[in-house]
Amino acid sequence: MKLKILRILLIFFIAINVTSCKNLFKYSDARENPTKGTERAKKNVEEGRGVSISNAVKGRRGGGGSYEFSTANPLWRASLETLDFIPLTSVNYSGGIIITDWYNDSGQNESLKITVRFLNNEIQASSLKIIVHERKCSKINNCTIKELNSSIKNQLAINILKRAKIIETNAKKQKK
Repeated sequence: MKLKILRILLIFFIAINVTSCKNLFKYSDARENPTKGTERAKKNVEEGRGVSISNAVKGRRGGGGSYEFSTANPLWRASLETLDFIPLTSVNYSGGIIITDWYNDSGQNESLKITVRFLNNEIQASSLKIIVHERKCSKINNCTIKELNSSIKNQLAINILKRAKIIETNAKKQKK
């Protein structure tokens, strides 16, 4: 008895689902549909019948490229160009950080290490967090390290921001 009721319910639900799909296959006139693939895809997206994968991945409409990559980010490029005289220990674009090695140009027992953190991609002072550490060694293994709040941080930030603005301006000129 239960088996018969389940079969009847299953047939009933199948019949409802099949009849609700009356517009599944529509007649299509070739004169109304574009022949080029990109135009067909655009029409399908506008009608809500499909998804353009490339635009869905980019999260926007239209073609072309507005990509976030290290060569397209003026702040990132400016930071690397400004710190090109110091050996770099860690450079991570996706993590938004540049760490230099200890740098000593005077031959004394003092050296500096610079860390640049990117808080956003806009060219403004609040986009960067620059940390400068100083290491003073009296003997080979007797070193003290402390964070500096000196003019070096401010000067680095100013130089990076100026260079980033120049890079951005040149990129806009090249686009035109």
